[in-house]
Amino acid sequence: MFTVLLLIVLYISFIALGIPDSLFGCAMPAIIEEFDIPLSLPNLVTSIVCGCTVISSTFSSKIINRFGTAKVTFFSTAVTALALVGYSFCPAIGWMMLAAVPLGLGAGAVDCGLNNYIALHFGGTHMNFLHCFYGIGVVVSPYIMSLMLQTATWRQGYRTAACVQAGITLILLLSMPLWKRKEEAIAQGEEEPPKDLSLKEMVKMASVRSAWLACFATNAVEALTGLWGATYLVYTRGLAADAAARCIIFYYLGMTLGRFLSGLFADKLGSWKLIGSGCGVLAVACVTLLLPLGNTAVSVAALFLIGVGNGPIYPNIMNLTPDNFGRSFSGAVIGSQMAVAYLAFMATPPLFGLLAQYLGVQLLPVVIGVWFAATVVGVKLLSDRVKKAQKLQ
Repeated sequence: MFTVLLLIVLYISFIALGIPDSLFGCAMPAIIEEFDIPLSLPNLVTSIVCGCTVISSTFSSKIINRFGTAKVTFFSTAVTALALVGYSFCPAIGWMMLAAVPLGLGAGAVDCGLNNYIALHFGGTHMNFLHCFYGIGVVVSPYIMSLMLQTATWRQGYRTAACVQAGITLILLLSMPLWKRKEEAIAQGEEEPPKDLSLKEMVKMASVRSAWLACFATNAVEALTGLWGATYLVYTRGLAADAAARCIIFYYLGMTLGRFLSGLFADKLGSWKLIGSGCGVLAVACVTLLLPLGNTAVSVAALFLIGVGNGPIYPNIMNLTPDNFGRSFSGAVIGSQMAVAYLAFMATPPLFGLLAQYLGVQLLPVVIGVWFAATVVGVKLLSDRVKKAQKLQ
C-alpha cells in the first residue's frame, strides 16, 4: 500500500513537471502580437528558463543529498506555481524574462531528483509510465491555453495552469510521510549511499559524453517541435493561433502515447530496444514532415509521430543510467544529462528563431531532421562504449 501511494504521488509530480513546459509555445503567437516583438525575442524567455534549469540540475545531486527528494520536489513545484502567476501579470517581455528565473530554478532540481529516484527504485516500466504522465501535463496545458485564447487571453491560461500547479503542490505537502521509508533505508545502510562525480571527471568519460550528445539531440527535437510547432502551422499552413495551439496537442498526445506504449513493453523489450524503436518511428516522422505538401492534416500527423517516436528515447536513457554508470553515481550523471538536455532547450529554439527570422519558419522540418540524426549517433556511441566497458569488467 505504501508503494502504491508513493507511486500515485510520483505520477502526479510528473504531471506538474509537464504543465509549464508546453504553455509558452502555445501562447507565443499571441504574446508576439500583444507585445509587438520580433519572432526571435520570445525564445529568450525559454532560454532563461533553461539556463536556470541547467544551473539547478548541475547542483541537484548535492541539494537532494542534503534535503531529500521529497522536500526538494515540494519546494520546487511551489516555486513553479508562483512563477506561472508571475507570467500572467507581466506587462512586457522583459518582465517575463525575470519571471523565467524562478521557473527554471524550480524545474531543474525536482526533475533530476525524480528521474534518479525512479531509475533506482522502480525501473523501466514506471520510468516510461511516469514520463507518460509528464506527457499528460504537457497535453493539459495546451488545451487550457487554447481554450483561454478562445474565451479570454493567454494571461488567463497561465493563471489557470498556476491553479492546477498549486493543487499538486498541496498534494506533495500532504505526501511527505510516504517518502520517509526509502530515505530511512538509505540512512540505515540498506542501500549504497550516493556519490558525487565532478564535471571534470565526467568530461573524461567517453560514455558520459555520448549520453550527453544523445540527451542534447533528442531534447533539441522536443524543444523545437513543442516551441515552434504551433508557430510553424500559423506561418506555413495559415492557421489561427488558437487553432494551431489545438493542433499542437496532437504532438503531445503522440509523446504521451509513445511513453505509455514503452511502459507496457519495458519489461519485455528493455530500454535499448525501446530507444531503437523510437528512433525508427522518428525517422518516418521526419520524412513525413519534410514532404512538400500544403496539407495541414499531414503536418499534424507528422508532429504526432514525432511525439510517438521521440517520446520514449529520453526517459529510457535516464532509466539506463544506474546500469551504465553505477547506482551510486547515477544521481550525479543524471544531473549532468539533464543539464545538457536543458541546454538543448535553452540554445536550439532561439537559434532557430534567428534562422526563421531571416530564412523562414518553413526550415523547421530540416532542422528537426538534423537533430534526429545526431540523436542516432549519440545513442549508437553510448551503446557501443557501454558494451565495451562491460566486457572489460
